[in-house]
Amino acid sequence: MKMVPSLKVPQRYGQLCRKHLQSKGALDLRYSIQKHSDGTVTLPIVPSSLPQLDLSTLQCSVAHGSMCEIVQIQAQPSKKEKAKCCSEKLVEALQDQLSSHGVRWNEDLKSDLPQSWQRHGDLVVIGENCFTLPAWKNIGIELWSTVAHGLGAKRLAQIKQISKDCFRTPLVIMLLGDSHVTHVDNKIRYEFDITKCMFSFGNITEKLRIASFNCSGETVVDLYAGIGYFTLPYLVHAGAAHVHACEWNPDAVKALKRNLQLNKVSDRCTVHQGDNRKLPLEDLADRVNLGLIPSSEEGWPVACRLLRRDTGGVLHIHQNVSSAVPSTDTRRQAALPAADEQIAAEGENKTRVSLNAPRGSHRDREAWRTWAEDTATRCAKLLTDLARGAWRTHIMHIEHVKSYAPHIHHIVLDLECTPL
Repeated sequence: MKMVPSLKVPQRYGQLCRKHLQSKGALDLRYSIQKHSDGTVTLPIVPSSLPQLDLSTLQCSVAHGSMCEIVQIQAQPSKKEKAKCCSEKLVEALQDQLSSHGVRWNEDLKSDLPQSWQRHGDLVVIGENCFTLPAWKNIGIELWSTVAHGLGAKRLAQIKQISKDCFRTPLVIMLLGDSHVTHVDNKIRYEFDITKCMFSFGNITEKLRIASFNCSGETVVDLYAGIGYFTLPYLVHAGAAHVHACEWNPDAVKALKRNLQLNKVSDRCTVHQGDNRKLPLEDLADRVNLGLIPSSEEGWPVACRLLRRDTGGVLHIHQNVSSAVPSTDTRRQAALPAADEQIAAEGENKTRVSLNAPRGSHRDREAWRTWAEDTATRCAKLLTDLARGAWRTHIMHIEHVKSYAPHIHHIVLDLECTPL
């Protein structure tokens, strides 16, 4: 097996080091990041980047004095490389199957194959924009066995769309096998019915970030708990004393309660089923998680009511923020020198913004800051009106979670709220 050079660091610094290496073009994306039983992770390095990799600087600025070393490890293909291999196998299998039905292979058939898919253990979910040509329908049910085998799965499903009901129920059609799945993220076990509940792979970085929090002794409210995407990291890894998990989808509530039991944390969680705007709680939370997109704005008054009146707390506010594409003249006027960009980052009230923005352009980052400052002002007013006394809000951090399209980004604002 091929051996590749890798950076070995403690697991708690894995995400920070990954982002640092990726920003320098030093992370070898052909291979996967590996976790080890001794609590470390290894991140594959592009061999040509090794001479420029300064371990002492990395230890001081990213890994905060922890052990960093270069080791040789046995290569494991990345998910992208594995997907490429699966695609090739799928094409070969389908070519043979179509040939046995007297159908000649062509580029139209190839372009009608799934370009991406989600994997839940031995179940693969493909999108709706594939297998639309009549040739596939002539094969019958045996087609799905071939597709599942080609993609290295035993079960197969197809997601048509997300329903427009208030529960955002996924419209998933089972093509082969049953719909119950188990997924493990960062040692947390999630079980759910894929035809009734959503599972977002794109939120993994935020789940890992929450897992790194120190919430010892804290009461946390998760206003949009789902099946426990963020509730469980707060309990299992961040060590929250108690979490109030709010969810109105009965199928998600059922899965959430099951997942709390599976991870042995149900004794530290109270599940509130129903509309969180009618939640009969207030003045108890050290943190409130508002993990709803495209906007959690409707939950801001609830979140402000929940914060402790004596000490305040932190709001983690999710939002999809869009930055409009400006005209050429506007773009020219918006080109700021580095010093002006630093001033903009501090804002009018000189609030320093800790911004994780590896993929955002300057225009994107400015849109995020503008939204964050407006949100901070509005939340301060909500808190002042509720408590009948002045509150201060402070932008602690803006986290980039993922991008949906050019200039449309899922971000999280960590907003510290303090009564004066």
